[in-house]
Formats: sequence, structure tokens, C-alpha cells
Amino acid sequence: MPRFRIQDIQSIENAPTSAGTLRSKISEMIVNSTSFRAKIDSINPDTWEYRVVLQGTLDKQENRFEEP
Repeated sequence: MPRFRIQDIQSIENAPTSAGTLRSKISEMIVNSTSFRAKIDSINPDTWEYRVVLQGTLDKQENRFEEP
């Protein structure tokens, strides 16, 4: 899996984005974190709208063999 970089945050925040792209970038972020947690902040039972808060710490260690 590609290494998540701080520059990738913009691709997560840009809307609209495909579900596949969002899933991929969030997965990269989780895999490249030293700690991570998720919290369901709210859910509306009438509309099924939800809010999830993700919190973690990205691993700052760079892989020197990885392409830039």
C-alpha cells in the first residue's frame, strides 16, 4: 500500500470524491499511523446521516527505498 503523505490530506477533504478514492486514502492514513481511533460522533435515525471522527498519529518515519 502506498505511504500516506501529509499532502494527501487535500485529496480527502476535496469534495466530491469517489467512494473508492476516499476509502483508499483513509486506509492509507490508518495503515501509516502509529496510533488510531474512531468515534461515532452522531447519527440521525431519521435521515441515516452520520458523523465519524478519526484521530491518530501519522508515522513520521520515511521509507528511503520508496519512490517520491
